[in-house]
Amino acid sequence: MTPVLEISNLHHYFEKGTVNENHVLKGINLTMNPGEFITIIGGNGAGKSTLLNSIAGTLSTEIGKVMLNGKDVTKRSVMKRSSQVSRVFQDPKMGTAVRLTVEENLALALKRGQNRGFSAGVKNKNRAFFKEQLATLNLGLENRLGTEIGLLSGGQRQAITLLMATLQRPELILLDEHTAALDPKTSLTVMSLTEKLIHEQQLTAFMVTHDMEDAIRYGNRLIMLHQGQIVVDLPQSQKQDLTVAELMDLFHKNSGTELKDDQLLLA
Repeated sequence: MTPVLEISNLHHYFEKGTVNENHVLKGINLTMNPGEFITIIGGNGAGKSTLLNSIAGTLSTEIGKVMLNGKDVTKRSVMKRSSQVSRVFQDPKMGTAVRLTVEENLALALKRGQNRGFSAGVKNKNRAFFKEQLATLNLGLENRLGTEIGLLSGGQRQAITLLMATLQRPELILLDEHTAALDPKTSLTVMSLTEKLIHEQQLTAFMVTHDMEDAIRYGNRLIMLHQGQIVVDLPQSQKQDLTVAELMDLFHKNSGTELKDDQLLLA
């Protein structure tokens, strides 16, 4: 079985060689197999977003290697990785074009990673497909194809962003604290949708979260980062019955650092 993602000895520095040098990632080694849904958690500055940016290609990699389905993508730009990797951001305003309609945003997502010529942005045959896909969200959005996406609520936009990220069934989907900006009720709705899409499409997913309960509840593997290193890596069999208190104890045992729950929940 070829791993979907292989990260080898990944290091990342900010302002390297200056008095403000920050060694954020310190030799990360990680392998993800097809169908794995990893939740990743860690305190502020642990390196969660830097790791996701390195996988997506938003940050260039100077030390280490990133492989996607057996191919070395270490030097590929974020654009060149877009046919393999999709991403949903924390801010509902990101990932969509505000002034374009729902159907126009979906049409752009449908062409992700493909060459785009001069033709109608939204074809009639696509509208039926978009309606069908939007109906699965159970939010009534299938009747709002012509609505500017900027007029929708944060939860509706995040649901559409999730749909856009999975239209072309990516090899890997990155979820970057994608419910953190939502109220608790909407967050639960979006997380339920996330779980549904990942399960139905058998996606390989990597989700950064600020909530330890979500990290335990969702996914089939849990990783904790601390000071740029993986200090906890648990499969489903070990994480499914964990409590937050037990997870914090495990973090302390492996890192040698005390950590209060609000340091994670508010990070």
